[in-house]
Amino acid sequence: MSILMRIVGRTLLLALLLGAALLLAIWRGWLEVPPRFDPWALLDVRDTPNLLTRFKLWRLSDDRALCDQALATSGLRVTRLADSTPQPGCPIENAVRFHSAEVGLSSSFMATCPLAVSFALFERHGLQPAAQAVFGQPVVRLEHVGSFACRSIAGSQRPSQHAYANALDMVGFRLRDGRHISVLHDWTGQGDKARFLRLVQEAACDSFNVTLGPQYNAAHRDHFHVDMGLWRMCR
Repeated sequence: MSILMRIVGRTLLLALLLGAALLLAIWRGWLEVPPRFDPWALLDVRDTPNLLTRFKLWRLSDDRALCDQALATSGLRVTRLADSTPQPGCPIENAVRFHSAEVGLSSSFMATCPLAVSFALFERHGLQPAAQAVFGQPVVRLEHVGSFACRSIAGSQRPSQHAYANALDMVGFRLRDGRHISVLHDWTGQGDKARFLRLVQEAACDSFNVTLGPQYNAAHRDHFHVDMGLWRMCR
């Protein structure tokens, strides 16, 4: 092993040890840091997302009380749902009935709690800033085609995230002045609507684990699919 490789290895080991010591100090309360930079602090939807946001979202999957606290910072109107199995093989756990956000919805839908929190982050820090940047006005209505569908991923035997109400398909947006933006009709082109949709897709990739749009395949030509599954994908 060369001297350079030894130096690099020791440097990396030292960095890992220092990082572990820092995390331990924060966890034990020996070192005070602002909540948004504390990995164990509550995820506050109002705070600008940072490198710790995804870790904090991950913690919500198995901690319902923590997820409810995060939802309380979101401004969403939701109703907590009991665990159930609406159809055989499709259990719904840690879920809410999503009634409304700051943006209006075409209808209420079921969503896992982490999906609901991710939507709140997407709306506040992605969707509405994109609308203001392109059109100078907010989105007032989001059109979707549902979250829960007890089915497998097309062409496979693997359950879709829709089978667990852990996904949402968004098809269109309406601005305050009444203009309508459709994924199906406005994705292509160079105009403001197309530019807005591309910003929306980028924002969704930041907020959700998976975002699939018209560029992914023909099945997604008319909507953005977003979900909070285990894998990361932005297409």
